[in-house]
Amino acid sequence: MLELKNISFTLDSDKEPVTILKDVSLNLEDNKFYVITGPNGGGKSTLAKIIMGIYQPTAGKIILDGKDITELPINERAKLGIGFAFQQPPRFKGITVRELLKLARGEQKGSGCNHLYDVGLCPKDYADREVNASLSGGELKRIEIATLLNRDLNVAIFDEPEAGIDLWSFSRLTETFKEMNNKNKSTMVIISHQERILEMADEIILVSEGEIQEIGEKNEMLSQILSKCNCDMACPERGEENVKCY
Repeated sequence: MLELKNISFTLDSDKEPVTILKDVSLNLEDNKFYVITGPNGGGKSTLAKIIMGIYQPTAGKIILDGKDITELPINERAKLGIGFAFQQPPRFKGITVRELLKLARGEQKGSGCNHLYDVGLCPKDYADREVNASLSGGELKRIEIATLLNRDLNVAIFDEPEAGIDLWSFSRLTETFKEMNNKNKSTMVIISHQERILEMADEIILVSEGEIQEIGEKNEMLSQILSKCNCDMACPERGEENVKCY
C-alpha cells in the first residue's frame, strides 16, 4: 500500500510562489493498475516525481507499507522497490544497453535482454549499443521501460510511456503492462491520455489544477472523460458559417 497524505508542492519564483499540487491524498493498493490522466500542466508528472523522490513535497507525507518515506532520497526509494520511467529518458554515454539492464536487474541472474523484445526492440540489434545520442527518443523510451520490467518492483511508475513509440511497439507494450500487472503484486501507476491505456486501468485518477478532481473505476470514469474530449465545434476557416472561432 502506497499512501499520499495531504501532499502539496510549491515552487519559488522571482515574483511569487507557484503552487503545483494542493493537498493531494491518495491510497494506492497493491496489485492494482492506476492511470493518472488530466490536462497538461495539471500536476500529473509532478505527483509521480514526488512519489519517486525526485521532488520533495512542501507539505504532507508519503507512506509505503506503513513506513514513512517522505524524507528518503531516490536511491533509498529504489531499494524499497519504487521505479520510475521518465517522459524524456536520460542518456548514459559509455554504458551499453546490456550493462544498463544488468544494473537494473541487480543480483538477479542474467541480463534481462529479453525485455527489449517486450518493448519492441530486437535484443541482437540493441544489447551492445551505447545509451547515447545515437538512439532516438523513442528508442530511449523503450529501453528505459525495459529496465523497469527487469526489476522486481513494488511500485512501478510510467510517465506517458506511449510518447515516441510506433503503433506496433505500443500494441506490444500494452500487452506487456497487462502481463506485468498479472504476474507481479506491484502497484502500477501510468500517466497517460491514451484511451487504450485508460481501458487497462482498475481505477482512473483525474488530476487538474494541482488537485485530484475525481477517482473512480474505469467503466465509470472512462465514459465521462471521453464525452468531454469530443470536439464537434464547426470552424469558419473551413467555410462553415454562423460559428464563433475560439
